[in-house]
Amino acid sequence: MDPSRTLVLNTIIKEKAVFTLFQPIYDLAKRQILGFEALSRGMSGSLLESPDKLFAIASKQERLSELEIICREAAIKQFVSLNLPGKLFLNVSPKALLDPSHPKGETRHLTEVYGLDPKRVVIEVTEQDKVDDANLLLTTITHYRELGFQIAIDDLGAGYSGLRKWSELCPDYVKVDRYFIDHCDQSVVKREFLKSIIELAKATSTQVIAEGIERVEELKLIEQLGIVNAQGFLLAKPTRKPPTELALLKSLHSEVRSSVNQFEQSMAIGWLAKEANAIHECTQCIDAHRLFEQDRKLTSLAVVNDAREPVGLLHRDQLTEVFAAPYGHALFDKKSVIKLMDKQPLVVDEQQELDTVSKQITDHEFDIRRHIIITRDGRYLGLAPLRDILKHITEEKIRHAQHANPLTMLPGNVAINEAIEQRLRSHHDFSLAYIDLNHFKQFNDLYGYASGDSVIKLLAEVTVDVCAQSSSFVGHIGGDDFMVVFDNNDAEVLCHEIITQFELKSKAFFTPEHVSAGGYWATNREGQKQFVPLLTLSIGLVRPDLQHCINSHQVAALATDAKKEAKRYRNSYLFVCNRRKPTVSTVRLENAG
Repeated sequence: MDPSRTLVLNTIIKEKAVFTLFQPIYDLAKRQILGFEALSRGMSGSLLESPDKLFAIASKQERLSELEIICREAAIKQFVSLNLPGKLFLNVSPKALLDPSHPKGETRHLTEVYGLDPKRVVIEVTEQDKVDDANLLLTTITHYRELGFQIAIDDLGAGYSGLRKWSELCPDYVKVDRYFIDHCDQSVVKREFLKSIIELAKATSTQVIAEGIERVEELKLIEQLGIVNAQGFLLAKPTRKPPTELALLKSLHSEVRSSVNQFEQSMAIGWLAKEANAIHECTQCIDAHRLFEQDRKLTSLAVVNDAREPVGLLHRDQLTEVFAAPYGHALFDKKSVIKLMDKQPLVVDEQQELDTVSKQITDHEFDIRRHIIITRDGRYLGLAPLRDILKHITEEKIRHAQHANPLTMLPGNVAINEAIEQRLRSHHDFSLAYIDLNHFKQFNDLYGYASGDSVIKLLAEVTVDVCAQSSSFVGHIGGDDFMVVFDNNDAEVLCHEIITQFELKSKAFFTPEHVSAGGYWATNREGQKQFVPLLTLSIGLVRPDLQHCINSHQVAALATDAKKEAKRYRNSYLFVCNRRKPTVSTVRLENAG
């Protein structure tokens, strides 16, 4: 064993020379922080600053229990000192827990010393360590739970016992190993694994945390699947003083929502919630039956616990069917509604967006006659009929389809106006690009309208593809005119990329002779022969002054003027307009171009 590392370990333990980094865990549905995972590091600049090296040598020297207590104290002390919100997730090795010399009740004592409510502490048991004495581990975990702590299984899927440990420990949280999150959007196997974990979590009333998220696509997929808790470098890296403001997640979520081209602003599910009385989980079936008999329109009742957190949903038809059977009343009258309720209803926060809820409904094949439970800050708020939700979604799709361009199916003028107006109202900085095809009429006349339509579709596809990884909104005004709303500072780079990609791909629509010559001869309106270059693009780009632009028509006018300047050039050109304020006269978007 390396004597120098042994010496460093002795120094670290003797002087309690560890420091803590905190990484936020976000509740995506509520748009707020769930808590922070405490990540311990050895003495700064030492051979054992890395946690892997530090805990490995401590384990070899059988000093893991001592080290973990020191790390726990440092994490609790700093967590309280920084006044961080939410829960504190503490990593605990099963080996340390099962060490006979491990002091019992020390973590509870530390929370009392530093004034931290034990209910805000989550003990994370890693799934990577093999535990021979499962019964002893279960006893130890039960002891922690009795002290008021919550329990989490870390790195689910990476270790030895997996689902067995889950079923035995009955954790409050399971953290899915990063392996199953990494590029899960590109793996059918990983996607199906995550779906199965979600189903098991519902059956056991366990919350799932996806950790190791580093890509927007991964975040989008876990949201679609219904995993609401997330952690990873994409959201925030571990730091000594982590971010606590909600703006971080709001900004990221806005970027995620815009990373695919969409023109509808999805409303929050809370708007469809209907107030309805809930019953307590101790309510007897006969009493619930009387409530249904008193109100013939009542089809479902939410079941809540003492904290008004939903635990299930009781349906009229299920209760009626049981009571209609021989001895039904005798068997169930005095039983708790827990015996008959649906223990896996769809429960969503009021802030969750309608299209995300719709995805959960269709993915899990919920009965159309049922309701979903709406919560506010985890507590019961009301019910929303699935039929009403799907009806509203259908109506919204129809409304937006009526305003979409029939050729490209991209949002049209109405949606473009809405996108611009929304940013003006929220004072959110943005750029607007007006994209126009050059020499399109001559191409249409020579190659035919079918080829002309294909070129317009190509421009739409190129624009959407280039903008897919950024926060942007692509709209089709009509004909060969498009507009793009950029929320980030990458507008110029993306516009140049659109030009490059379009010029490259559009050559496929010309004959080899025309490509080689760089154009073709055609007759103009005056009957004269002229040389027409290959298709090019003119793009006008403007970043409007939010203090002076008060409506979408003024912004569109600025972009239109910029596009006109770009068309002065023979080749493809991006003109970035320096003028950010509107003139006295404005051009309506539907007449632009």
